[in-house]
Amino acid sequence: MSGTLNKVMLIGHLGDEVKMHYFEGGGCVGRFPLATNETYVSKQTNERVTNTEWHNIVVRNKGAEICEKYLSKGDKVYIEGRLKTRKWQDDKGNDRYSTEIQCSDFTFLSTKKESENNTAKASEQSKPAAASSQAESKSIEDTDDDLPF
Repeated sequence: MSGTLNKVMLIGHLGDEVKMHYFEGGGCVGRFPLATNETYVSKQTNERVTNTEWHNIVVRNKGAEICEKYLSKGDKVYIEGRLKTRKWQDDKGNDRYSTEIQCSDFTFLSTKKESENNTAKASEQSKPAAASSQAESKSIEDTDDDLPF
């Protein structure tokens, strides 16, 4: 294979709100941290261990505006893009590097509010649903219909 590939696919939760930066020409950039988790059971202690990896996501123009409008801290999102390492100098003049994911595509998977609402609705609906299904089964059993078969 003679070509190369720089592609990243992540599913994670926003660690903070989308921070926007607008340019004079009308363009904009949105930045936010994304957390991905790895969970495993330690062989030494038999305890569950979770490691969190933080990724710096950069999204541009219309995509950035959409992310700012609809995403908030804690939301789950699918990000697709490429790795890019930037070189910059700190206050002391030292060269510093940061690796970012330049987002080319994204999909909102769930919002924090939706997850909380779904959990609340599921617990509320499970009780009445069970009661109503028991009532329905009793009413069906209690009726003596003359069926032709």
